[in-house]
Amino acid sequence: MDIIIYFIDFFVHLDKYLPAIIKSFGIWSYVIVFLVIFCETGLVVTPILPGDSLLFALGSFAALGALNIELLLILLCIAAIAGDTVNYAIGHIIGPKIFQYENNRFFKKEYLEKTHQFYEKHGGKTIIIARFMPIIRTFAPFVAGVGAMTYPKFILYNITGGIAWVCTFLLGGYFFGNIPSVKNNFTVVIIVIVIISVLPGFIEYWRQRRNIVKDKN
Repeated sequence: MDIIIYFIDFFVHLDKYLPAIIKSFGIWSYVIVFLVIFCETGLVVTPILPGDSLLFALGSFAALGALNIELLLILLCIAAIAGDTVNYAIGHIIGPKIFQYENNRFFKKEYLEKTHQFYEKHGGKTIIIARFMPIIRTFAPFVAGVGAMTYPKFILYNITGGIAWVCTFLLGGYFFGNIPSVKNNFTVVIIVIVIISVLPGFIEYWRQRRNIVKDKN
C-alpha cells in the first residue's frame, strides 16, 4: 500500500521530483528515464510505471534547459521501441501458457485478458492505439508476441506507435508545459493527462459490460 501511495504521489508531483533527480544524477538522469520508459513498455510486471505524464514533464523541463530535448527524443523513442520489442519476444517465448496464470502481486491476468479482447477488436492497430492507453500499452506487445501478429508487421506498428507516442507527449510538454496557466497548475494537468489516457480503456470496458448485459437479457 505504501508503494502505491508513493507512486501516486510521484505521478501527480513530477514537477517536484524530477528537478531533484536531475540535480542529483546529472547525465545519469537520461539513463534513469530511459529505463523507466523501457520497463513501462517492455515488462508486463511494471505497468504502473509513469509513461504519458513522465514524457510531458520531461518535455517541460527540457524547455527550461534542464535537459536536452533532442537527446530525449532519440533515447526515449529507442526505449519505447526496444521495450515493445522485448515484450513481444517474451510473449512469443512464453506463449499461450501465460493465460493459465492466476492473478498475483506482480501479474494481473485480467489486464492480459482485457488487452486480448481489445486486440481482437482492433487488430494490428492495437500496437499503435495502445501506446496512448496505460496498462494496455504494456500488455499489447506481449499479446502480439503470443501469436496474434507476425514480427515484420509488429515492428512496423511498433516503430510508428513508439515515435508517435514519445513525440506527442515529449514535445507537448516542451511547447506547452511552461505556459503560465499550465505551469501554475502542473499537478492538475498531470492528473488530466492520466484521466484522458485511461478514459478509452474505461469506455471500452463499459461497452463490453453493456453488451454482456444485453446478451443476458
